[in-house]
This record gives sequence, structure tokens and C-alpha cells, in this order.
Amino acid sequence: MRPLRAGPRVRPLNVRQRRALALLFLLLATAAGLAVPSVVRAATAADPAPAVAPPAPFGAACRTSVQGSHVVAYCHNPYPDADLVRLHTDCAHWWDLDADAAPVAVGPGQTVRLGDRCWKDVRAVWVTHQKAP
Repeated sequence: MRPLRAGPRVRPLNVRQRRALALLFLLLATAAGLAVPSVVRAATAADPAPAVAPPAPFGAACRTSVQGSHVVAYCHNPYPDADLVRLHTDCAHWWDLDADAAPVAVGPGQTVRLGDRCWKDVRAVWVTHQKAP
């Protein structure tokens, strides 16, 4: 009977070789991770949405000023559609009534003046816009 012959002797990897091998595996995994999402995106990409026209510009530009208890707002509409503007006044004291003015139509190229007042002090003023029917 013949004695078994041992194959080539395998030496364990040293620290430098293990680090190089780990870096190689890390680079391969990163490259595979970066490649997969682009393939998935390309396979699942939907048809582009149809182009939608941007909405027409709308709304008067308003400037408000407060002097004491009096409030004034000037609104100018540079657009072709009419704008209904309302002046809202919030008075500072609890016994002073807040006011919401009636809507005023501002036609194309028009400027309107809105005014209101509180008995004592004004806390806040703002203007709201609505498309005219």
C-alpha cells in the first residue's frame, strides 16, 4: 500500500494580505450596491408626465400701513383677471372689535384704497385675495 501524499502546504494570510482582501471585498460590494439601484431605476422608470401649462399669474400686490389706530391698504392688480381683495384688521384690545371688510374688485390695471380703524391700537393687518367670478 502506498503512503498518502500530502498536497501543497497552504499558509495562513498575514495581516497585510487580510486587509487587502477585506478592502477588495468592500470595493466589490460598494460597486455592486451602486450598480443595482441604477439598473432598478432604469427598469422601473415610468413614462414622463405630460407637460402641464403653468397657472396664469394672479393676485393684486398690496401694501398696508398702520398709523395709530388707522389702517390703509393700497392694492394694484397688474394681471388681466380681476381680484377680489378684503382687508382684515385685528385690534389689540379685547373690547375692540376686529373687522373684516367687504370684498372689493380690483380690475386689470386698477389700484384701490382700503381703509379701516380700531378704537385704540392695531395688532395685525392682512389682505386676502379671491378670484372674481
